[in-house]
Amino acid sequence: MIDDVRAHLDALAKPRGAMGRLETLATELALTQRRIDARTSPRRVVLFAGDHGCVGEGVSAWPSEVTAMMVATILSGRATSNALAAAADCPLRMVDVGMIGGRVEGPGFFRDARVADGTEPLGAGPAMTVAQFDAAWAVGADEAARAIDDGAALLIAGEMGIGNTTPAACLTTLLTGIDPQSAVGRGAGADDAVLAAKRGVVTAATARAQAMADPREAIASVAGNEIAAMAGFYATGAARGVTLLLDGYVSTAAALIAERLAPGSARAMIAGHRSAEPGHGAALAALGLTPVLEWEMRLGEGSGALTALPLLDAAAALLNDVVRLDQIGADRAD
Repeated sequence: MIDDVRAHLDALAKPRGAMGRLETLATELALTQRRIDARTSPRRVVLFAGDHGCVGEGVSAWPSEVTAMMVATILSGRATSNALAAAADCPLRMVDVGMIGGRVEGPGFFRDARVADGTEPLGAGPAMTVAQFDAAWAVGADEAARAIDDGAALLIAGEMGIGNTTPAACLTTLLTGIDPQSAVGRGAGADDAVLAAKRGVVTAATARAQAMADPREAIASVAGNEIAAMAGFYATGAARGVTLLLDGYVSTAAALIAERLAPGSARAMIAGHRSAEPGHGAALAALGLTPVLEWEMRLGEGSGALTALPLLDAAAALLNDVVRLDQIGADRAD
């Protein structure tokens, strides 16, 4: 199909390749949906919020209670993700998949009773059981199906969970084979002491996971509820033929899970950006993805994907709204 997309772009009323990287992005967009007239609307961003037992092991500069504080801020419409979603005309939905740091109530916030509260500390043993992982995966799968049934052609998954760059580093190590030290970054502002604790936890947890014979058990042992939910979201979205616009390090760890457990999911993915986390490049390379932006962002919340979304809109406009040369009676001339 790639030849058909390129032929279509070459036939438009412009010199071949004149739109540079936008033509590459348009090709990627068309391939995710397996159609030349790929679209980016309607769309939806779903944010999954969960807490992590590893926070008690000193891996974060922030306490778990900040997860609930930030969720409340998002529900009030005043967070970065709200501003970017509104600017991109992208409806935002939040789902509680295991918050324990404080209950939050508000319109547009949904809690699924299938998911356990938080995860266990990574340093002490498995963070999740396979059953807990599967329950969180199912929540994400249901969210993707709901969005697609509502007409969505493009989906973004975002997350809110203090400490979740630690399981993301574990998963990146486990699923790409990079050294755990290379997978660990400072997350939301870790100092040297926190960074050292984080590296120790990731090294121990991934070594334990690598010794497990069952891949699903190994993944669950170092995952988090919101990460498992995003993985199910991605796998279902890919199976249903929509475009998946990835956010940063944590969401890409979920994408690695989706590709491992539902092979072929990566064909539906476009990387919105490469984050400042050091392991993100290895995760993107393992998925065969080139980021749209490299702006050193590291917030999460779907923010990097939402920042890149207008460029996908431009790619869709190029595919769908530009007249062909033969329709205006012109000959091909570059």
